[in-house]
Parts: sequence; structure tokens; C-alpha cells
Amino acid sequence: MSEREVKNLSIPEGLNQERVDAALSRLLGLSRNVIVGLIDAGEVSKSGKVVGKSDRVIAGDQLEILLPAVKGEAKLTATPIDGLKVVFDDEYLIVINKPVGIAAHPSPGWKGATVVGAIFAAGYQLATSGAAERQGVVHRLDVGTSGLMVVAKNEIAYAHLKDQFRQRTVSKVYHALVQGHMDPTVGTIDAPIDRHPREDYRFAVVANGKPSITHYKTLEVFPAVTSLEIELETGRTHQIRVHFSALHHPLVGDLTYGADPALATRLGISRPWLHAKELGFTHPASGERLSFTADYPEDLTRSLQILSDISR
Repeated sequence: MSEREVKNLSIPEGLNQERVDAALSRLLGLSRNVIVGLIDAGEVSKSGKVVGKSDRVIAGDQLEILLPAVKGEAKLTATPIDGLKVVFDDEYLIVINKPVGIAAHPSPGWKGATVVGAIFAAGYQLATSGAAERQGVVHRLDVGTSGLMVVAKNEIAYAHLKDQFRQRTVSKVYHALVQGHMDPTVGTIDAPIDRHPREDYRFAVVANGKPSITHYKTLEVFPAVTSLEIELETGRTHQIRVHFSALHHPLVGDLTYGADPALATRLGISRPWLHAKELGFTHPASGERLSFTADYPEDLTRSLQILSDISR
């Protein structure tokens, strides 16, 4: 059996005075039930002392969480999702519009639904390349990000799609709502990213990090926030969130990377305002260039309506 994973977290300013179970749910992307179970089992501590689920955290608190081990022979579990949004489907691949709150694949401590589990539960075939719990996954979206994902159904598609991602020939366009107004309104962020030097659940712009390039342009300016179209040249973990936070324009609702919690509350947003809007790639068998778009989910649409009403 694999060793259990230890997470060391620092509480950001945006979660000051939150209940510890609520704060960890936001930071780790795990359900409150999973977090409460870990706390009840004595797996969450501060300065060596076990915390209670109703304890309040203070900005700067250092918490240690012991997550469950992942077995080396992990098997894919069916996790049905009501109304799985299939955008495209053939014998080689499936494209879905991922809902928020769904992980791409199983990971330590995650007990909720996953994309691969939902596809498996719906009776679709999946490629068997890679780890057992990541069957067919050639790229990922964060739990808190909605939008387009492609999953391979067979080994030909898996190898071909992975190569396209490596060669950066896949078109990935996101829409985001960031705090403040961008200057310039169109630009490129070229800043290396790697693990945060002190907080291993976060990533950061660091001098010796991996090359990371993000292109953006302004779609609409509202009071205090800006709607952006973003195209990724590279695909680092949390890349969009890290890059805009580094420019002091964090994504609305992204408390992990410095967003204003009061603004998120006013707009009804409880996750980073980020949606994988467009996805384009070459079909692994036909060679045809495929392009897809995905409408915003309800929470993002509602927040834009609130902004529109305020702007009148």
C-alpha cells in the first residue's frame, strides 16, 4: 500500500475566521463530509494539536492534513452524474462539458464524482493507458473549473491526443472574471510556475519554475472586475489562477489565490470564475480539425447578469 499523503496548508487572508471544515473544503477541493471525516479521525492538526470541525481558522495558520493512501491497484469506480453533458462522441474519443464540483479522476481524499467514473458509469469505453484511476485522461480541469474536456476511448486516440498536448497544437480557450481592470487590455504573461516554496497545495511564479505562457484579451469591463478571454500556450497546474494572481488580478471567487471573499459573495460565486470555453484538436483517426464550444453554467451566467444590472 502507498504511503499516506501529508498536506501542509497555510490559511489565506480570504478564509480568516472561517470554520476549519469549510476552509479546508475550499482549499483542498474536497466535500465537507470528507473533511469532517478526516477531522473526526484526528487527521487534521495545528501546531501538533488535533483540531475540531467547528474550530475557527486565522489567516496564516499552518495546518497539517493526513490524507488516505491510494492503493497501487486502484480500480475505476462508476460515479454517475445526472445529465452528463456529452458534446461529441465517436469510437475514438468523447468530449464533455464538465460541471463544476467534479474531479477529472480519483485522487487522494477525493470521494466525489469524477469525469472518468461518470463516463464509465454511462457505459462508454475508455482507453486503458496510464494509471488505472486515470483511464483515458489526456488533460485535466480543476474541480472548481467547468467546461470542455476530451477523454480518449482507445489507445490510438490516447497516444495521439497526448502527443498533441505535448506539441502544443491543442487550442484551449478559457473565459475568466478577474478582479480589477487589466492594463494593458490585451497581453501575454510569460512567467515560470512551480510549487509554492512554503505551501504545497498552491503554485506560484518562481524564478526556476517551468516555462508558462498565458495570452489574454479583455472581453468586457465592469465596475471592479473584467471579463477575459484566455488562451493557454502551456498547461501548468493552476496556470491561469497563478498568473493573474501574480498580477494582482486574482480570479473572482479564487480565495486560495487572494480573491476578495466579499465580492464573490455579492456575485453568488463559490469557486474560481473560470470556464473552459473552447477546445480544438485534430481527430486521431480522420485528421480532421475539430472545434467545440461550451455555454456557461448557471452560476457564471447569474453573476454576469448581476454585473450587468449594476452597470446600468
